Amino acid sequence: MSPSLQKIFSEIEQLTPEEQLTVMGHLVERVKKHIFQAQGKRKWSDLKGMASYPLFGEDAQDWVSQHRRE
Repeated sequence: MSPSLQKIFSEIEQLTPEEQLTVMGHLVERVKKHIFQAQGKRKWSDLKGMASYPLFGEDAQDWVSQHRRE
């Protein structure tokens, strides 16, 4: 473990539990942003052609018509 990380840990230990939760929340948000930036956002158009037609062996219009009657 690096000396700077050890220093950060010792400083965090001196904080109140509420302040420690604030630090944790901050770190979680930073990691979330990093993960989502690395993955990138997908567009619905990227899904085009991924499923065979008809997806469940049924025509889409037939499915809609059937469920409207129910």
